[in-house]
Formats: sequence, structure tokens, C-alpha cells
Amino acid sequence: MTSTPDVPLALFSLPILSQPSIPPSLPYDAHRTAHTPLVIDNGSTSLRFGFATSTTPQVAPNIVSKYKERKAGKQLLLFGDAVDAEGGARSQAKTPWEGDVLLNFDALEHALDYAFMHLGVDTPTVGHPVIMTERLASPLHSRALTSELMFELYSVTSLAYAVDAVLSFYHNNLPSPPSSPHTASGLAISFNTSSTSVIPILHGKGIMSQAKRMPWGSQQASEYLLKLIQLKYPTFSTRITAAHTNWILHSFCEMSPDYTALLRRLSDPLQLRTVERVIQFPFVLPATDERTEEEIARAAEKRREQGKKLQEIATKARIEKLVQKENDLQYLTNLRERRAEETKREWQSLLQSEGFSDDAALDQAIKKLEADLKKTRKRAANDGDDIVEEPSFPLVDVPDDQLDEEGLKEKKKQKLLKSGFEARARARREKEKALEERAAEERREKEERTADPSAWVARVRAEHISVMERIKERNRRKVALGDRKSAASQARMKSIATLAADERVGKKRRKGGGEDMFGADDEDWAIYRKINTAAVSSDEEDDLTQLQTVEQKLLTHDPTFGIEQTHAALSSQRSAFMSAFRPQYVDGDVEGRARIHLSIERWRVCETWFAPSMAGVDSAGLGEVLQNVLAAFSIDDRGLLVQNVFITGTPARMPGLSDRLHATLRPILPPEMPLRIVRAADESLDAWRGMAAFAQTEEFARVGVTKAEYEEWGGERVRRWWGGNWNASVA
Repeated sequence: MTSTPDVPLALFSLPILSQPSIPPSLPYDAHRTAHTPLVIDNGSTSLRFGFATSTTPQVAPNIVSKYKERKAGKQLLLFGDAVDAEGGARSQAKTPWEGDVLLNFDALEHALDYAFMHLGVDTPTVGHPVIMTERLASPLHSRALTSELMFELYSVTSLAYAVDAVLSFYHNNLPSPPSSPHTASGLAISFNTSSTSVIPILHGKGIMSQAKRMPWGSQQASEYLLKLIQLKYPTFSTRITAAHTNWILHSFCEMSPDYTALLRRLSDPLQLRTVERVIQFPFVLPATDERTEEEIARAAEKRREQGKKLQEIATKARIEKLVQKENDLQYLTNLRERRAEETKREWQSLLQSEGFSDDAALDQAIKKLEADLKKTRKRAANDGDDIVEEPSFPLVDVPDDQLDEEGLKEKKKQKLLKSGFEARARARREKEKALEERAAEERREKEERTADPSAWVARVRAEHISVMERIKERNRRKVALGDRKSAASQARMKSIATLAADERVGKKRRKGGGEDMFGADDEDWAIYRKINTAAVSSDEEDDLTQLQTVEQKLLTHDPTFGIEQTHAALSSQRSAFMSAFRPQYVDGDVEGRARIHLSIERWRVCETWFAPSMAGVDSAGLGEVLQNVLAAFSIDDRGLLVQNVFITGTPARMPGLSDRLHATLRPILPPEMPLRIVRAADESLDAWRGMAAFAQTEEFARVGVTKAEYEEWGGERVRRWWGGNWNASVA
């Protein structure tokens, strides 16, 4: 692996999934007649539920799967942690949510059944008032079907909807005493699974008309992280799942107060290695040979003996085949000699009995056997290049008038054979001459190297540098031609324009005997190579061949010239930054090839909350959304809001988020205006605790919709109050 020895490796392993456990059902007797309010935080990732008098809710993953168990053949309905306990159930799992909209009401019904069952509700109906979360600006269709489910199926006494961010803000700014009105002001920023909401709260009331929501949450960030990892490791040995990237996102990713400055700092490879985190995925070591050296040597000797036996068997079979062919050739030759002794009818009958249709078929079989025998004897002799005897061509010099039609055909055939033989002979002579010249050149070079080794090395090194410079210059020219404003590209276009404006021979002149002479001059081909950037030129091929020859000489005779100085090594050499960004492991290192190195991705993924366009999402970033929300208020109200910028939601646990928000808000506020950013005491559970605290106040009875009002208004209508949505609300 390419590594920096001074930097220790921050290595982490994937967490081991815990076995699912069945939480015990709570006793219901204390709530049976008390009509204690039920509090349900229906999140995209987790379902939190409990009675309002509880201090902590029960929590389960909000996921359901219908799964058929193969051994027993039973249809199972799994919810929460039980989905991960069955390997095939995860592929069929679904949640009540589609992105940021509540749509799968079958899954919601199963989730509510699970919640009421574990709360110990054993009555035919749920005779309790319920307060339940819904998204900011939730569609009326989702609210209507949820209300229908709660009133028609479970028969709840009343139902109220609350926005989770406002109730989390309420829990962290509880009035004293709790029965007094809620009057706190602030700017609530809720980081959810599929969205991020900004809700201004003035004097204890959420101003929903000025609230904003952006379509980016931890789910999109996790998917973006998965894409980055797949681009960085396109051939990774282990399948990376959404659960893996979600764990990586919440464990290692963080915000940067100044992302641009961070990029400049991490352009240093050493700095990049200091901040990286290495994730070790499971791997299987290859089976090792546990035999002793004596056993390995014995096995190798056994293989050699088996190889010799196979060679002997093959040789014996080849000899037997050769003998059989010789016998067949002798038999067919004797058969052909009997032609003069037999009558025509007897000879034809004899040929047919031997499997030949006529004399030509017999001659063809004899000729084929002779050629096979000749080839087999050459292979057996293994003499390398055989001395080819010059064949005779008796009809070539015979005049045509002395030959009949068959003779003329044979003469034409012999001419072709003679031309082919002479061409092969010339090629052999040229090859022999080239070998002699190469041998003479090697002798001269050896004499020069022996007489003055230092001068020879200097000359060959100068030749190596010269060829390398020509290749580099050619590569620089290719790069320059890619830029249409470069001098090389403009010179190419000038050459093309000159060729286009040059006077050429027209069609009429060509018909009259004129001729287009382009290509007759070597300069024409030089221009062609100059303007043609796609084709590989012969000069480039010659330079690469010459370079390989020169480098082989230096590697053999110059001890100071190493393999790392060759053109191939320099071309494949990775930059220090790329080696730090994605270290390379040698072949065979199974453990190293099952690792993922995260460096700049740790901040890049979180930066998408402030710049969603980095991930291809056409949306304003969180900084722009905050600026638009604050611009809708007066200076005094704006001062009240920024004195209590409240962040909540599980993704709000990311390190550096408060500093990044401070760096974003401070430049758009007056210098004298105080700015305070507050994080929720428990980002995941404070929304439920806020609803539980509110459900125990007298005001809660006035914000819910009763069964009679539901039947009169329909499921879309809700009462307008300071913690809920305003769409389709009744004052």
C-alpha cells in the first residue's frame, strides 16, 4: 500500500448487528379508565410511542415486512428489529413513508397495531386521546387517511396533530410553571430523514406561513455518500448497503465552518492522510498450504514424473500414428501401381471397394498422406528452420504454343508457385541480412562499451532523454489541441483552412487527364499527421520501440538505471495526492482490498445541506433558506429569532453543525445583533417528550378533533394551534 509512515491508520470495523429483542408489554390497568393521552411520534426512521405520563417512549424501527418462512411455509408479518433477523425479509420491507409524504397506510396500520399492543391496550377500541406528529405542510390526503384510520378503526376519542420541531422547541423551552402559556421565541431548524425544515416561532407560536422546507435529509445524504464510495471504489469486493452508508454518515461525517478553506488545507497529501478514516469490511483469507517443505517437494516430484509419463505416452502415440500413416501410404501406392494390371471395369470396382470414387480421389489421398508425413517428421526432428529445397517449375520456360490446354493451366499454376517461392526467398534473405546487421551493430556497441563504459552510458542516456522529450512534446501537443484557444489548436485550424483554400484539380480536368497530386510530396503527409489528432502516427510507434530498446540496454548494463526510471513506470506513477486520496494495495492483500478510505467525503456529504446542487438537487441551500425566512420579519422580531436558533432531529448530532450555522448566519445579521445557537438536549426524543408534556396541560383538550367533529368536518380539518400546521385548519 502507498502510505505515509508518520501517520497512524485510523481503522474501524463495521458494527455487529444485535439480535432483535421483544420488549415487554406495559401494564395497562393504570390507564384503562384514566383516558391517559397517547403520544405517537411517527418518524420516517423510528416509531416512538408511549403514554403521556411516561418519561421515555418505546422506540422501534418504522419498517414492516410480509415474509413467508420457507421451512414452516407460514406467512409472517415482521415489524421493527425483526425485519433484520430474517435474511429474505429485508428485500420485501417497506415503511409508511414515501420520501417525506405519508402514503403506505397498510404499513401505518401495522405500525399502530404494534404500538398499541406493546402499550398493553387490550380493549376492542383505543379509548384515549391521541397526539401525533405530521410533517410541515403535510398533504391533506395523508392527513385525511390517517384520521380515518384513527377514528374508524381504533375509535380514538380525539386526535391532534403537531409539528415535531415546534414541540421539540417547546420541550427545551418549557414555561414555568408548566400550566402557564408558552411564550418563547426562536428559529427551529429540524433535520429529518428526507427533508430539513426551518420554522420561526414568535412568542410561543409557530409562524407556519413563513416556514420553509428543503428536500434534503439524511436519507439523501446517505445515498449521495454511497454514490461517492462507488465512484471511488468501482470494483469493491463487498456489497455496500444503505445501512452501511447510514452508519458511516452518522459516525464519521461532520460539518466544516469553511468548506473552501478545508479543501485548500486538504490539498496537502499529508494533511489528507491525517483526517482519513478507514472502514474495514469483512473479508475471507485464502486457504493456506499447511504442508511441510518435504511434502511440497514430494508432490512436485510426483507431478514431474506424471508429466514425463504423459510425454512418453504422447510420443508413443505419435510414433504409432506415424507408422500407421506410412503403412497406409505404402498400401495406397501399391494400389495405384495395380492400375496397369487391371481392366477398366475391374479397376473401377476395386476403387469403389476401397472407398474412392475415381483416380483423382486416390491421388488426392496419397498426396495428403505424403504432406502429413512430411510435416510430422519435421515436427519430430525439431530442427527449427528447415532448409527449403528449391522446387522445380519445368513448364515456366516452355512456350505457350507447345502446350495444350491442360499444360497452359499447369504453367500458370507453376508461375504463381514460383513467384511465391521467390518472394519467400527474398524475405528470408532480407531477414538474414537484418540479423547480420543487428549482430554487427551489437558487436560494435559491445566494443564501444568495453573500450569506454562511461562514454557509452552517457550516449545511451542522452538518447533515452531525447526520445522521452519527443514523447512528452507529442503528449503536450495532444493536450493543447484539446483547447481550441491554444496556439497548437489554432495552427491546426490554419493548416486545415490552407488545405481547403488550396487549388485542387477539378472533376473536368481529371477527366481530361489532370491528376490530383496530393500525397506525392512528403510534406503533404506531414500536414496530415499534424491535423489528424486521433490516429497514432508511425513516428510515435517508432519512438516507443526505440525507447524500449534503449531502456533494455540501460537496465542490463547501467547499474544506476532502475526500473522506476523507465517510461512505463513514470507513466503509471500516481501523484502523491491520488495516493493519499485512494491508497493502492498490492495484489493478494485481501484485507487491504476490503477497506474504504474516507477523507474529503466526510465533509463533502455534509456540505450538501448548504449546497444541494453538489449532489444534483435543484434546491436552495440551508443558508439561503435561513436568509429568506429572516428577511420576512422586522429587525426586532429578527433579533428575537436569532437569539435562540434551535436545532433538532437525529442528523443534528453531526459535529461542527453549530459552528457552520454560526458562520452562515453571522454575515447576514447586523454586527450588534446577538446570535445564539442551541442544540436540543436529546435530538431524537425531545419531540416526543414535548408532546407528552403538552398533553398533560389543560390546553391539550382544546386542540384535538373529536369523533363528532371528524364526522362533521372530514379528515382534512384540524384545529389551528401554535404547534400544528395551518393548512385546512379551523380557528
